[in-house]
Amino acid sequence: MISMKHKHRYFKVAPGVWGMKILFVNIYMVSSDSHWVLIDAGLAGSAGRILSMADDLFRGAPPAAIILTHAHFDHRGALNKLLATWDVPVFAHRLELPYLTGQSTYPPPDPTVGGGLMSLLSFLYPKRPIDLGTRVQALPADGSVPYLPEWETILVPGHAPGQAAFFRASDRLLISGDAFVSTRQESAVAALSALPILSGPPKYFTYDWEAAKESVIRLKELSPRKAATGHGMPVYGELLQAGLENLVARFDELARPKQGRYLSEPAVTNETGVHEIPHSPLLPVAGLLAGVALAAFTFMAFQIRSK
Repeated sequence: MISMKHKHRYFKVAPGVWGMKILFVNIYMVSSDSHWVLIDAGLAGSAGRILSMADDLFRGAPPAAIILTHAHFDHRGALNKLLATWDVPVFAHRLELPYLTGQSTYPPPDPTVGGGLMSLLSFLYPKRPIDLGTRVQALPADGSVPYLPEWETILVPGHAPGQAAFFRASDRLLISGDAFVSTRQESAVAALSALPILSGPPKYFTYDWEAAKESVIRLKELSPRKAATGHGMPVYGELLQAGLENLVARFDELARPKQGRYLSEPAVTNETGVHEIPHSPLLPVAGLLAGVALAAFTFMAFQIRSK
């Protein structure tokens, strides 16, 4: 589906659910009865696109709430701009609140995990918290989702301490956040493409690989028939089911990196934020390689623009 008024491309995922890819990350709009909610808030600078999509779909009516799968920079980037237009509450799992109330910085991204340019440049990605004050609330402890009575919340940590997925049992639709994705997010080329490849969570921000594996297993056990992921296009039917079975069976081979800061020892987090971060002897080398990669990428972009 294309928004003809604003020429911004978005797509229908399932009845009452639409998504939009913003560079390399997705946001979703979900309607139920007389309400709709925004799930995730994309990159900084994307508020205009999100507002235009909402205007097309809901004739300018604001959402009842903004609900976050997690608060990494690419999932909450436009929050402040959106909240300047929409006077609505923000919800996230209670274990994500330290990163939305200025209380704690996330575990640092890990550029040593390999896989491509997105990993190498991850040392540049914002990891500091934002402070929404009283505008952010914890998702209900009973697993319900505000304003979406057909949906339930599932805690899926590993990539982010309080990462939440959302599941609608009536059609077995899953909004997975970054617990698993449908692209190789570590590669800039793959991240920008639309070809579906079921993969584990983005390696460079995953701080606990055992928890990440358990989260994928938990989601597979729901037997979803449709999955809208934080990165990549929606996946359906046999491709989704076979992909999840393969990912669970071969998680250590397909998803877990061969090296990295959090490979053998996770960061330690709790309700107040991050408490322990393992040392990484490979970071200086990764920083040097990232600098070279960034210089090469900038040069190539300049050459293309000059032509």
